[in-house]
Amino acid sequence: MSDTPHHTRLPPALYVVATPIGNLGDITLRALDTLKQVGRVAAEDTRVSGQLLAHFGISRPLVSIREHNEREAADRVIAWIAAGEAVAYVSDAGTPAVSDPGARLVAAVRAAGHAVVPVPGVSAVTAALSAAGVESGDWLFHGFLPPKPGARRAQLQALAALACALVFYEAPHRIEETLADMAATLDPRRPVTLARELTKKFESIVTLPLAEAPAWLAADPNHARGEFVVIVHAPLAAATA
Repeated sequence: MSDTPHHTRLPPALYVVATPIGNLGDITLRALDTLKQVGRVAAEDTRVSGQLLAHFGISRPLVSIREHNEREAADRVIAWIAAGEAVAYVSDAGTPAVSDPGARLVAAVRAAGHAVVPVPGVSAVTAALSAAGVESGDWLFHGFLPPKPGARRAQLQALAALACALVFYEAPHRIEETLADMAATLDPRRPVTLARELTKKFESIVTLPLAEAPAWLAADPNHARGEFVVIVHAPLAAATA
């Protein structure tokens, strides 16, 4: 990728742009305008983001910034901004730096004295919460739990006493063991909302007692497919207080 500055119509800054998590119609007008006006687009995966840009008829130079090269690539982004460029950053889907790469890049750009401009939009967390009916209004986003069973159960035990809803991301290949650990570690009477494949064709959102979640998952192989947002509602005493 050439370091020659590209035409830009926005002030020099890093623009953190949220992109759709499934339904392309969820992209915002501001996101489209930003992607059209920046000098180049830094992306978690240039193949994924290239398809997104092509769908909307946007042609911008793409540069790969993944988790393993984020610190090193940040130096290049900082140099481009210092030279007067506006640079967008997008992850594969959703809002960058929310359980996705981007946090190190944002921190480095800020530390170098440059502006970071959020271009908000789709987030699986807020999409799931909006349909979950979390009455208390208090919730904690934890992101992904550790993949190893012992560490996962230890974190759940540390969270069990919190008087708020708990929001997690989980992958399909770990959802079965995660729900089993939740049912064994947390109060099994707590409602849990399982939101999978959000905004996509086979989207499903179900709320049931945590004790019943493993059986619901096992009842149909399709129930375990897709990326999950898991919302364990507040403990019953807190929810009725």
